[in-house]
Amino acid sequence: MWVYEKKLEYPVKVSGPNPKLAKTVITQYGGPDGELGASLRYLTQRYSMPTSQVKGVLTDIGTEELAHMEIVAAIVYNLLKGAPLEQIKAAGMEGYYADHDRALFFVNGDGVPWVAAYIQSKGDPIADLHEDMAAEEKARSTYEHLINLSDDPGVTDVLRFLREREVVHFQRFGETLNIVQEHLSSRKFW
Repeated sequence: MWVYEKKLEYPVKVSGPNPKLAKTVITQYGGPDGELGASLRYLTQRYSMPTSQVKGVLTDIGTEELAHMEIVAAIVYNLLKGAPLEQIKAAGMEGYYADHDRALFFVNGDGVPWVAAYIQSKGDPIADLHEDMAAEEKARSTYEHLINLSDDPGVTDVLRFLREREVVHFQRFGETLNIVQEHLSSRKFW
């Protein structure tokens, strides 16, 4: 299916501890438009898709979203690694620290845990692909907001890469929607 290489899809470099930035970036780990939700959405929806080609697209993008989740985790981990408690408190992360120390946990930027209600799987291929296109646009928008908030050039670089992948996924889902519509409207002869 795919080969796992023990390196990130895109290298993560941070300037140093920055809990304030970690607090915002973590939303793409466990927030409503983050990588966890995207990967689970696509890897679940693929089962109700009408052709193996369309199932393959959702599988490919769903597994790439898992790789993106790993990249976001590396960003957040490195931004929290070695951060003094004073910086963690100043970033408003003392509640997060009390529950998780510097470990990763699926939350949004306000510390609200991830919930399954963030995703949808309708069983209607057209509805699901429209949902997927909207999800990619929301993720792209979130990455743009994070880029605007970033004060670390290395993190900004990675966020730009991830934003561009959302654009590519949106385009692939649009192409896939056309394939599904063609398939569903074609006459079947037996």
